[in-house]
Amino acid sequence: MSYAITGTGAVASIGATPGEIFESLRTGRSGLAPLRAFRREHFNAQQLFEIDDRAAEGVDEPARATRFLLEAVRQAAADAGLPEDLSGIPVLVGTGLRELRTLELWWRDGVPFDVDGLDFGAALRERFGAVDTHTLAGACSASLYALALAWDLLEQGEADTVIVAGCDAVTESMFGQADRVQFDPPPSVRPFDENRQGTILGEGAAAVVLSREPGTRPVRGWLRSVAVNCDAHHQTAPDAAGVEAAVREAHERAGLAPADVDLVVLHATGTPLNDKTEATVTAKVFDGTRPALTGIKSLTGHTSGSAGLLSLIVALDSLDSGVVPPIAGLTDPLPEGAGLNLVAGEPLSGPLGVAQVNSFGFGGVNAVAIVAGAA
Repeated sequence: MSYAITGTGAVASIGATPGEIFESLRTGRSGLAPLRAFRREHFNAQQLFEIDDRAAEGVDEPARATRFLLEAVRQAAADAGLPEDLSGIPVLVGTGLRELRTLELWWRDGVPFDVDGLDFGAALRERFGAVDTHTLAGACSASLYALALAWDLLEQGEADTVIVAGCDAVTESMFGQADRVQFDPPPSVRPFDENRQGTILGEGAAAVVLSREPGTRPVRGWLRSVAVNCDAHHQTAPDAAGVEAAVREAHERAGLAPADVDLVVLHATGTPLNDKTEATVTAKVFDGTRPALTGIKSLTGHTSGSAGLLSLIVALDSLDSGVVPPIAGLTDPLPEGAGLNLVAGEPLSGPLGVAQVNSFGFGGVNAVAIVAGAA
């Protein structure tokens, strides 16, 4: 069984639409820039992948995660040809931190806020008339977790169309925690590279429209499966067995063998343990086959709750164009990935039919999606 992906929308530090984001990835344009709103004297790290949408440099604003979310949903709904009134369509939102930044600004600076504004549902109802909304806080795999729940709604006949989204804005407390853990701040994100030093946070939102029937408009692709598990191995560290189980279940649910997968968009955070684990599992699962492997976080940063869905939209654009953007900054593959077909340097071009998207979150919540091209 497959469900049609009829619309997509996304915003990130490297672009305000899926097309702009894909072009930036293809050409190697990074969104990394000096801190725009946090007090630089408080931190060792001085860079973030922020969306440059604030009215004034150095002055932060509340409700930015909500702003990103509404724009991504607007784009996806318009792309799918949906009406402006989404009252009959469930909207599922995956996030890591919701509107925590808004609370920080209120607590420290007294910036006023409406408590209802902390719930994405209120904004979705006001902007789109959406009344069936659900927010799922699940760290880095949140948006693919929401995608799995959307699959269930369609499969059980509870809905004919579902909008799935993910969003996050970088909060000062989360940035501060990362700053204390990474004593030597990484100058860049270098996924799957032997000399990787860690990840850098980013901001973004992504949304897709899933439908039981494609309708008359061209589809963006097909969702073949979503697999989710929680290995509960460690608060933050990945578990190879749990990651492998999610990948193999995604293949089984899609009725595919590893050899049928042409492209894998890796989680690829640029952290020592996560990349090593993902490379080890990927080499084991795809032993004897060589799908193209790429990742986007070297140019977008780690966009937390939106990361999985943002990677999925990039995968759809690769399937459509036959172009795989390279992993920026990858020059010396880590030993566990030495035999893998990692795309580096220049984009890879060729026919692509099926893509796998990885997303692994804190607490051992592993999510893997399989998508096929529109053809």
